[in-house]
Amino acid sequence: MKMPRPIQPPHPSRRRFFQVAVLSVGTLALKVPGDDSDGRSMLPGAFSGLKPLGDRVRPITSDEFSARIERAQSLMAGAPVVSSGSPSQATKYDAVFFAPGTSLYYFTGIRWGLSERLVGLVIPRAGHPVLVVPAFEEGRLREKLHLPIEVRIWQEDQSPTEIAAKALADQNVRTGRIGIEETAGFTFSDHLRHAAPGFEYASADPVTIACRAHKSAHELELMRLACDATFDVFRATFASLKEGMSQDDIAHLIEAGFAKMNLHGGALVLLGASAALPHGTVQPQKLKEGDVVLIDGGCGVEGYASDVTRTSVYGKPTEKILGAYELVRKAQDAALEAARAGHLSGTVDDAARAVIVNGGFGPDYKFFTHRLGHGIGLDGHEHPYLVRGSKTVLQPGMTFSNEPGIYIPGEFGLRCEDDMVIAADGPAQLLTQGFAHSLEKPFA
Repeated sequence: MKMPRPIQPPHPSRRRFFQVAVLSVGTLALKVPGDDSDGRSMLPGAFSGLKPLGDRVRPITSDEFSARIERAQSLMAGAPVVSSGSPSQATKYDAVFFAPGTSLYYFTGIRWGLSERLVGLVIPRAGHPVLVVPAFEEGRLREKLHLPIEVRIWQEDQSPTEIAAKALADQNVRTGRIGIEETAGFTFSDHLRHAAPGFEYASADPVTIACRAHKSAHELELMRLACDATFDVFRATFASLKEGMSQDDIAHLIEAGFAKMNLHGGALVLLGASAALPHGTVQPQKLKEGDVVLIDGGCGVEGYASDVTRTSVYGKPTEKILGAYELVRKAQDAALEAARAGHLSGTVDDAARAVIVNGGFGPDYKFFTHRLGHGIGLDGHEHPYLVRGSKTVLQPGMTFSNEPGIYIPGEFGLRCEDDMVIAADGPAQLLTQGFAHSLEKPFA
């Protein structure tokens, strides 16, 4: 689902889950309803089998980072638009500019926090990339280098964007078009404009999205591991539900489960009528008989995210809930079938929405209140998107969430979410282990 999540203050957002470490299992204490000792307990028995992924995880290599830079440089010669919207002619670039963020990591392997002190990357169309870094941070940055990149330092009384512009000029790049990566702050891009006024400035999306939207076999492997880990933690969580547990109790179990696997992750937990609000409520909830339980979250493996939602009912579901759930699952099937190479991204939303509307939960966005899905990779939400009217041509290796839902205010909400990859032929393939088996058995 879309960020931020959730609304209630006790839960950090999904983005926050991927930015900070969760508490270690050794220090995490959980209050379990019915525990009349000191209110503190270790993880329930269902979590005993969770183990770190260990050598199943293969980090991205230097050669892969180098190939990504080469791919970006080839696209600068004439990059087609991949993001949502109407197709346009290829756009040429003479350089692209990055501030800290997931795209900086994608091309260099460097994870760096965003602050007022710029650590910037410029990649010229022809030539070698250059990193600009505060002088006092040079040693720390060099420790993070995964491939040979020129590093230029700037002192506290100097302009880092002037140094970036000088680095381009030294490679005879003084005019043309510079693409600005979408998450670079205005202050950095504005300073670069003043430091290098001879350039035209434009969005770097046709380069960055064209690179990042197509996942390699290795990237898909990491995403599948993240999905597997999420299934393991969610399966243990659903097996450990008890009447009287709060949203926080359940969310803490999930965080601790991921921590037991040495992963950073978490989830949005919605109970009962609060699940009718896709991103939650400020009102505290306690689990009781007949409540819908909606758990939406995931983790990161080498930075690559999973995003999974499973919905069940604590106790006996009503016929209305069962009927709505079956429609949501059929909508997932329809979306998987429609998500084919060569199709437009908006048609996948159309296929899923038709199932729900034709099943009596319409019209339009009335009960299925959000888009079908989002791209996923190093960001939990990234381009392209599966939303009505979007005209991205789906291509093999693109990855998306598939998450239709039905939300009835004051009653309940249901969402099923799995991650999928566009195949070379035929319907999309799941990155998760499989769609939910049933409302009563959320895991196949």
